[in-house]
Amino acid sequence: MEIMTIDAKMLSKMFLSGARNLEAKKEWINELNVFPVPDGDTGTNMSMTILSAASEVSSLGQDVDMDTLCKAISSGSLRGARGNSGVILSQLLRGLTRTFRTETVLDPILIAKGFERAVETAYKAVMKPKEGTILTVAREAALTAADTAADTPDLETFFRGILASAEETLQKTPEMLPVLKEAGVVDSGGQGLVEVLRGAFDAYMGKEIDYSSFTPSGAPKVLKISKEAEEEIKFGYCTECIVLLNRPLSDDEVHEFKAFLNSIGDSIVLVADDELVKIHVHTNHPGQVFEKGLTYGALSRIKVDNMREEHQEKLFKDSQKLAKEQAEADAARENAGPRKDTGFIAVAAGEGLSDIFRDLGADYIIEGGQTMNPSTEDMLNAIARVNADHIYILPNNKNIILAANQAQELTDDKDILVVPTRTIPQGITAMISYEEGVPADENLRIMSESASNVKTGQVTYAVRDTRLDEKDIHEGDFMGIGDSGILSAGREKLQVALETVDSIVSEDTEILSVYYGEDITEEEAELFRQKISESFPDIEVEVNYGGQPVYYYIISAE
Repeated sequence: MEIMTIDAKMLSKMFLSGARNLEAKKEWINELNVFPVPDGDTGTNMSMTILSAASEVSSLGQDVDMDTLCKAISSGSLRGARGNSGVILSQLLRGLTRTFRTETVLDPILIAKGFERAVETAYKAVMKPKEGTILTVAREAALTAADTAADTPDLETFFRGILASAEETLQKTPEMLPVLKEAGVVDSGGQGLVEVLRGAFDAYMGKEIDYSSFTPSGAPKVLKISKEAEEEIKFGYCTECIVLLNRPLSDDEVHEFKAFLNSIGDSIVLVADDELVKIHVHTNHPGQVFEKGLTYGALSRIKVDNMREEHQEKLFKDSQKLAKEQAEADAARENAGPRKDTGFIAVAAGEGLSDIFRDLGADYIIEGGQTMNPSTEDMLNAIARVNADHIYILPNNKNIILAANQAQELTDDKDILVVPTRTIPQGITAMISYEEGVPADENLRIMSESASNVKTGQVTYAVRDTRLDEKDIHEGDFMGIGDSGILSAGREKLQVALETVDSIVSEDTEILSVYYGEDITEEEAELFRQKISESFPDIEVEVNYGGQPVYYYIISAE
């Protein structure tokens, strides 16, 4: 039978399935990252972004209307967006849901329009879009949707064509971006989008996935469960077991077993092979499940959870967390003092770096950076706590700038100015360059220009083998990373650090600033300073404790 429309209930299932598939594949997607650094990688960022939206969607229940569902997807993903890939994914979802929001059911024409708007919205969020990225995969999928929407006989064919187009484009990304080809990988963001589409298609095809047990892992928002939702739980016991079969079941017996479970519960998953049957069901009669299973064999791994009791515990814990957050917000407002003209928010990781930004006048430090990209929600919370008319945000990482821009877009009661600092040294220079009494927009220009003149080198370690910038890099190697690529790699930390300095110093360099991390001793930092001074006696060298994790040294040349 040809099916030409989906409703909000099916769209919700497809979205949650896409989110779960992305969450399951996030570590594998992380491995596709070209730079083998120990960062909050693409898979993690995209997963945390979509799980923020999934938290809201999964709390809506099955009788959700299209408008409410679309608002939950858009709002949750926008606020939970982390990293460039996460922000782009949130913008894709935002454009998609804007098209769907006023509809009751969706046909191929509407879905194609949604894909088109999704791509337009995402491209607008990126200053300099590159071919061979998640944007390219999304665009080609949208073009396929537009080309086939009017002529496809059913939605299965339509969705299958979109997924095939996305997968085909993904495989071409190494030909579009030389850095991907050199590393021998496809684009990680594009792979993440394909996993979302694949999970959504699986749900449309009716694969048995237990959405009711969806537990967002790592989502930053609190999943609030109301008392009304608790009262609506029809079947109170989450029941699981494995039946070790006496003999293989026939197709009719499997069908009869499923029918029995369906008669006493819901959220059924029954997977059978020749030796065992795995069962999951929500029911009010766990004993009947086990008795039925015993007619086919022995029971193993029996598990029964009282979901109403879990809801009560969750409700209590959430109320405590929300009360704490509210108290902290109230205290911040009380201590904020009178409204001032200008405030500063900086992203930094490490006690020393945080202290440096505070000494330069930062009002609020968002804990994060390479190892954990803050979300748009983190930015909005920081903005709420800075009582100023004009607030400068210094992301200090190229993968955080889009989240800051998104927070700027979502704020309407304060003037938010994002200084596009890509490294910690750029952020420090930007803060130093701020001029009192100069109009906010002019200061933004001054700070941005000053930051752009800073060359940065960072020394860390490789988490996987790869080939990049014509260098063979092995897991455990030390690496020097510059503003646009790998500067050095090797087995000796000090040697790699010195080679990194050599690469960023020019004849115009007057000052080298070194910020050493939590894994470097004062003695090591002093030895590094001495070696630099021996090589560059005419350059002033400053050494400061940064305390940052993961990065042994952060070095700036000005």
